[in-house]
Amino acid sequence: MLLIVTWILGGVSTEQKPLAFPVLINTSMQCLTSAKGNKDQLIIFTPSKQDANSLSLKLCEDATVARQFGKVVGYWGYKPADSVEFIGKGIADLIMAKNNIMDAFTAEFTYNYQPVAGFADYTAFFISAKEKPQINKQYLLGKKIGLLDYPTSRSGHILPKQTFKKLGFSADELNITYASSHDELRTLLANGEVDIISSYWKDSDNALFSKNYITPINRQVTGTRWYLKMQQNNIDLLCAVQKNIQAMSKEQPLHYYQNVQTYWQCNEQGAEFLGEVHND
Repeated sequence: MLLIVTWILGGVSTEQKPLAFPVLINTSMQCLTSAKGNKDQLIIFTPSKQDANSLSLKLCEDATVARQFGKVVGYWGYKPADSVEFIGKGIADLIMAKNNIMDAFTAEFTYNYQPVAGFADYTAFFISAKEKPQINKQYLLGKKIGLLDYPTSRSGHILPKQTFKKLGFSADELNITYASSHDELRTLLANGEVDIISSYWKDSDNALFSKNYITPINRQVTGTRWYLKMQQNNIDLLCAVQKNIQAMSKEQPLHYYQNVQTYWQCNEQGAEFLGEVHND
């Protein structure tokens, strides 16, 4: 992660060159607004193909967006390196990202990315199938542990690694299996391939696991945010984006993503920043 950040920042600090959009095969879609003669395009990036498609289509139908752009292009990418590319080079006008990645690139300062909406904070857990996990070295030693293989995931990578470090584990003392997604972690645990995973708890987990067999690692993990690049004081666009994010949220199948929190109060006079809400 440090090497990626260093490379991107090096590119930002050197002589300005035209942005080279990453080649993402089959990971983008586009739609036209009613202003087909307008060559400007609104660039979106999200880790979810469904969100990229849904939000792009909604924004293409929005009258405010049509007054400013002729096309909306939605990109998606599942790997941290994909979001790093878009954030580090300021490619996206609107991006769904974790605040720790935004902070790593000081993106809110460099490109004036402003938080528009986000999801509630959550708790990270050690989850087991057969017993309540303990957070001590004697218990964890010899356990088969499932983590995510991308270093920007807080519940699946950062927080458990911090916990192991605090307990005094060295890298070679732990038996870790890495997975590419939270769902894959759950499959490993359900199949008995690992003893413990580190993740968040969701309603559907009740069908496979017992809530008696989870142990919190951190009770206040900040949820993912939507950020809009506000290099101009484009309040009309901000309010249109927020409205459409809120509409898309209500269509999500998972309860957690149905309750997006909006950070701006929009009215005829403009918009007022209300702040980001953090749940205890």
